[in-house]
Amino acid sequence: MSIILSPSILNADFGHLKSEIEMLNKSESDWVHLDIMDGVFVPNISFGTPVVEEVKRISVKPLDTHLMIINPDSYIDMFASFGVYNLTVHLETCKHLHRTVQYIKSKGMKAGVSVNPHTSVELLEDIIIDCDLVLIMSVNPGFGGQHFIENTYSRVSKLKEIILKRNSKALIEVDGGVELNNIGKLHQAGVDVFVVGSFIFKSKDPLNTIHQLKGKI
Repeated sequence: MSIILSPSILNADFGHLKSEIEMLNKSESDWVHLDIMDGVFVPNISFGTPVVEEVKRISVKPLDTHLMIINPDSYIDMFASFGVYNLTVHLETCKHLHRTVQYIKSKGMKAGVSVNPHTSVELLEDIIIDCDLVLIMSVNPGFGGQHFIENTYSRVSKLKEIILKRNSKALIEVDGGVELNNIGKLHQAGVDVFVVGSFIFKSKDPLNTIHQLKGKI
């Protein structure tokens, strides 16, 4: 399977958001990644629902939406109404994770579960068969442009073993510090979906950067 590239607009120029999304429409990227932060679960606030609605209006790519918020269950219906493709919640914020995952799927969305760098991927073993996607944070969540945590490779390998053991169809997604020098090694470890933010949007030629990232596999 070819990789899925999901550029994160957290590092986009919000003064020219329409042109940034139109650039992604023309690119070889596959999804558009939306980081929703509440300033409580993570030490930052990103953007709210009006931005999500505007991105959905402009984008021709599926919306890959990551809720870094407490009490995500309260917002599932709303994001379903926006027509997002993936909705990912954090294991650390869900008291009844299986119920949350099932409810996301009942609303016609793909269900993802994310884990922070300090959270053991072994905790996903009992839920993995129900997940469409698992998002491993390869930086501490909250801010773009951070350095990649090297232990991510072993975490991905462990997760891949769990997926195969449980005969799950879950994709493995990685978010944080992905660039040309590590995307190939991450893919070899088992990553299917790559969230890339500052490396794309801070580059001189984002379209070519996306082309290069896709070409590294």
